[in-house]
Amino acid sequence: QVQLVESGGGLVQAGGSLRLSCVASGSIFSINAMGWYRQAPGQQRDLVARITSGGSTNYADSVKGRFTISRDNAKNTVYLQMNSLKPEDTAHYYCRGWIVFANQKEYSYWGQGTQVTVSS
Repeated sequence: QVQLVESGGGLVQAGGSLRLSCVASGSIFSINAMGWYRQAPGQQRDLVARITSGGSTNYADSVKGRFTISRDNAKNTVYLQMNSLKPEDTAHYYCRGWIVFANQKEYSYWGQGTQVTVSS
């Protein structure tokens, strides 16, 4: 079994910062990539940032220059540093991991999410 557990969400004022963390655990052979998605009420779940095991990253245009994704492969952990937060960033943030098992099959798993609320 694989679990992804997020932490670090909360309520902040516009212009503030938060750092989200996500730890993957379970019968993991390797992790190809990890990413952060967010979903606001009435909206689709969209990619915020993604990082591969080799360190390649990509970001949604709306967060470029403000958010930074990083990872610690040894700890199966991914982080999202969020600076200059805007009310538009308010959403439930989900961690996603592309997990490789011993049979070399890849599956993606989702965490339960953590709420980020930015007040104006």
